[in-house]
Amino acid sequence: MPVVGTPFATEPVLARTVGGTGPGLLLAHGAGGSIALNYGPVLDGLGAGHTVVGIDFPGTGRTPRAAGPLSVDFLADQLVAAADAEGLERFALAGFSLGGPVAIRAAARYPERVSALILTATFAYRDARLDLAAKLWNDLYQAGDAVRLSEFLTLVAFGAETLDATPESHLRLAIDGLAGLIPAGTPEHVDLVRRVDVRGDLGSIAAPTLVISTTADPLVSPHLHEELAVKIPGARLARIATGHLPFAERPAEWLALMTGFLAEHAA
Repeated sequence: MPVVGTPFATEPVLARTVGGTGPGLLLAHGAGGSIALNYGPVLDGLGAGHTVVGIDFPGTGRTPRAAGPLSVDFLADQLVAAADAEGLERFALAGFSLGGPVAIRAAARYPERVSALILTATFAYRDARLDLAAKLWNDLYQAGDAVRLSEFLTLVAFGAETLDATPESHLRLAIDGLAGLIPAGTPEHVDLVRRVDVRGDLGSIAAPTLVISTTADPLVSPHLHEELAVKIPGARLARIATGHLPFAERPAEWLALMTGFLAEHAA
């Protein structure tokens, strides 16, 4: 793997998921996630009308862990390099959580290739709440207590309504299951959450943009979602009454918002 901070990478070096047929759609996942974990429940629906290409960030999925800090430029360029490898000249971009700033940077760097941009539960920069959450996330990972980290992630990922409606025994099983899915690349992912800042890119986004705000989000405050909709020219704002994980709480609604918008702006 090349130095992870190198901009304008031309060779795809990150593992990728490819499926479906139709116009191109690139996916960028969140910190501590992967394409399978963050888009799994909606992949078939997205692939029904699009050639879907997603990359697993270093240290998750099938991609080895990076030897040093990640950069948003590297991940954005790798996303486009994956499109090149699959023969996609033009494509839509969808970014969830940390994948949002990655998709924003890719849209700003390759404007002539981007047909549409979808941003879900995401941010251009971290506020104090997200910074503290990312710090605690890393501290718990470094302490080696996977169960306690899983409890923390459950607390900050799910909306209060979902937690209240989940029987305690089911919640315990989910927490224990999540503890076994925490990827080795977690420290690099959450470090990037704390450093990334793509506010300077927002005004230059030319692609039609849909910002999906997860209104009960305990991790990425909805005011950060709404700021994206204000500062990206012509952006549309949609809201889902869910915590940070629409693919877990309201996958059908999330899929419908994405496919509806993509149908308006097919590459």
